[in-house]
Amino acid sequence: MAERERAEGPATQVPRNTNLRKLHAGYLFPEINRRREAHLLKSPQAKLINLGPGDTTEPIPPVICAAMELKAKALSTSLGYTGYGFEPGLLSLRSAIAHKLYSSLDIKPTEIFVSDGAKCDIARLQLLFGPKVSVAVQDPCFPVYVDTSVIVGQTGGFLDHLHQYNNVAYMRCTPENSFFPDLSLIPRTDIIFFCSPSNPTGVAASKTQLERLVGFAKANGSIIVYDSAYAMYISDGSPKSIYEIPGAREVAVEISSFSKCAGFAGVRLGWTIVPEDLRYSDGSPVIDDCRRIMATCFGGASNIAQAGGIACLSMEGLIAMHEVMAFYKENAQILLKTFISLGFKAYGGADAPYVWVKFEGRTSWDAFSEVLENVNVVTAPGSGFGPAGEGFLRVSAFAHREDIIEVSNRLKAFYTSSVNQGTQAFGI
Repeated sequence: MAERERAEGPATQVPRNTNLRKLHAGYLFPEINRRREAHLLKSPQAKLINLGPGDTTEPIPPVICAAMELKAKALSTSLGYTGYGFEPGLLSLRSAIAHKLYSSLDIKPTEIFVSDGAKCDIARLQLLFGPKVSVAVQDPCFPVYVDTSVIVGQTGGFLDHLHQYNNVAYMRCTPENSFFPDLSLIPRTDIIFFCSPSNPTGVAASKTQLERLVGFAKANGSIIVYDSAYAMYISDGSPKSIYEIPGAREVAVEISSFSKCAGFAGVRLGWTIVPEDLRYSDGSPVIDDCRRIMATCFGGASNIAQAGGIACLSMEGLIAMHEVMAFYKENAQILLKTFISLGFKAYGGADAPYVWVKFEGRTSWDAFSEVLENVNVVTAPGSGFGPAGEGFLRVSAFAHREDIIEVSNRLKAFYTSSVNQGTQAFGI
């Protein structure tokens, strides 16, 4: 025992959070980075292109940066300095979000909570709902939904044979069901996490599908946590907000973000909408508890970031954001067409900056390793997003154009060569 204490350091008397013990392996993206670094140690001359994380690469439009610069300079003056802000955010920004993004949906500025990003809001919503609620998630889905559910204590242990957690309803979304779950197979849960356009598949839900989802939530007395972080990328007429569906105000919270439309991945600015109509089983308004959670756990978004958010929603800012998003969507189309030309089944790439690629006969991590080692491209294994993602890779379109073209050329060179040599390529 003494040797162990010297080797590891003395232990305290504080027990570990048992919920953290349930987490299966590491968070997906640190594991991707670990394997990336291992590859570079083995092949230090490799010119890696990273299409794994959904991290933006193009500069923030000047009209938006100018507003943040002006606010930053004002903080150095007596008249322009501001300290703590109102936790739900500047009323001017909340009003701009309501009027520019939800103009026909009867969303009030007072129902909007500005934050430091959608990912952080997911964690705060988990605090709001607590450990006793049951949850359902799309499968595959953004890992934060499941991991925060585990940490808060809403789940059982990890089931190795199923590659999923006990007491979580996994709503299978695959090409066979057009990436929308068969709700007749889903048990009743308190909370339903749903993202459209989906991360990772890049597919947007149709109005008819979302009508079924809202009807399902109303019939079961559930609350939908609707993630619309990629909604501005939608161009096929699919709903950009859950509140386009009648009755959604009574059953849904919506979270969104400036990260992927304005390049605010590092600036950190998002928002959550909690309608006044949304109530718990005892009739009390959810929005009241949300105000308390924000006041207790959050000091308000950066005033510099909020100045940038206001600029994003100006006429010039909106035009600039759409130009950047169009650039990423063009990247996605290049990737999508490349994979399809090589015989792969590939999805997404139209309403979101992700391409979801099926690798027949391979696990996701095997496919990840194959592309990393032979093409020197980092992707994201689909199994990291849920059991239904097994056999897929998510390929991000967040990259410089020259890198996207280089990836396309490398993929064509490797897989065309594999076929010509009689080697079985993944998608063929």
